[in-house]
Amino acid sequence: MHALVVTAPAGLVEEFCAALEPLSRALDLPGPTGVPGPTARPAVRVVVGGASRQASVAAGLATLPPEVDVVLVHDAARPFAPGDLVVRVVDAVRAGHRAVVPGLPVVDTVKQIDPLTHVDAATQGDGPAEAGDPAVVGWAVRATVPRDTLRAVQTPQGFDRALLDRAHAAAAAHAHDEAVAASDDAGLVERLGEPVWVVPGDERAAKITTARDLVIAELLGDDRAPV
Repeated sequence: MHALVVTAPAGLVEEFCAALEPLSRALDLPGPTGVPGPTARPAVRVVVGGASRQASVAAGLATLPPEVDVVLVHDAARPFAPGDLVVRVVDAVRAGHRAVVPGLPVVDTVKQIDPLTHVDAATQGDGPAEAGDPAVVGWAVRATVPRDTLRAVQTPQGFDRALLDRAHAAAAAHAHDEAVAASDDAGLVERLGEPVWVVPGDERAAKITTARDLVIAELLGDDRAPV
């Protein structure tokens, strides 16, 4: 629920839909509390998630009332996305960009590899590879990608409802296999040939994936820690 509370600026979000594990279907979730304004307790719908992220989003979309015209898709693994980031995404959709994602500049040097050159431990022979041995585990570099053209994309991602419905309908055949399902909803829109707009992201919207991420998240979640 923390992700819902943080991403609910006063009066902006009218309704939430949480796609949860099947065992969660009987939960009675209250609206987020502690959020000021006339919509302090938006409705929270709970749906059973699917076999992939894409399928879970599609399940949530199917339950939304027809009058909903702007949809935000947010990862629960990004519980500290600030309210001003949500506002930025929604404002861009309202301004006419039908698919909007927040993104941060990439700070690391990014190399494109040639996957066909991959060497792993199983292909090195009987003994360990010596220093300088071309069979050391790794890949050949194909190119260095200019960082100024890259953004690390976050959520919430915002969409015109009709466009997102169309994107999910077109990709429904792949929704139940995580290996081929889209990793984000903007990717589905891109497959339609529709443009996607990037707005500045926020470091607080980082995804909790590793043990290190969890340690940082615990610090952010501590009211005594500066954000």
